[in-house]
Amino acid sequence: MSPQPEGPPEEPGPEKPGEPRRTRPDRTLLAILAAIAVIVIIALAVVFTRGEPAPLAESTPAGVAQRYAAAVIAGDEAAASAYLTPAARSKCTPDARPTARNLRVTLVSTTERPESADVRVLVTVSEPGGPFGSAEYQVEDAFDLVRSGNGWLIDAAPWQLTVCPGQVKQ
Repeated sequence: MSPQPEGPPEEPGPEKPGEPRRTRPDRTLLAILAAIAVIVIIALAVVFTRGEPAPLAESTPAGVAQRYAAAVIAGDEAAASAYLTPAARSKCTPDARPTARNLRVTLVSTTERPESADVRVLVTVSEPGGPFGSAEYQVEDAFDLVRSGNGWLIDAAPWQLTVCPGQVKQ
């Protein structure tokens, strides 16, 4: 009979000096870190590929309102005035001219009739500065359009998007 060792089984002895201690990373921790990395990559991809909204058809009331608003925000009054009826071009007074900076326009709804249409929009205005940072407010307003041939012209626009073609800015 061979002698039985007494006591608990032997545990590995102390590490040899100079050898790095080897530990296995926790697989759960690795899975969590991998999931976080995937989420960050997806979020960055969404942010960087968002871009501008797709242009709506210019033959629709919403498409005309979209192009007009984009021209006003870009400061291109000549392009914007091409979407106005003659009556709308003559209604403008220099005192009523707002600055179209820091605007965002969002389509709410469109109501189209045979000879007229209403395009409801949400106009978001951001004002820089202030003691607590930028101030922002939203106003729901509408473009009034009339049929002109096969297309549409704007007869009235939200006041934040007013242009006065041919008048000098003050």
